[in-house]
Amino acid sequence: MAVKSIQLGQVWRNDADGQDYLVTKLYSELFTQFAVLRPAGLTAPDAPTVRVKVSKSAEGAGLPGYTFTQEGAF
Repeated sequence: MAVKSIQLGQVWRNDADGQDYLVTKLYSELFTQFAVLRPAGLTAPDAPTVRVKVSKSAEGAGLPGYTFTQEGAF
């Protein structure tokens, strides 16, 4: 699933476990962009973060293994 751009505060659902993750940070290393995700739940501040490489295509940007869940918002 691709969106125009990945932004802070977006919610993405993990395709493997169905859990929702919040984008908390975006950064670049050389020519690659990464998103830092944390679980969007009550125990989220204590949960470890996940770093995911952003995939870019002609359709837009996406996170492999994750589905954008706020379809009507962007």
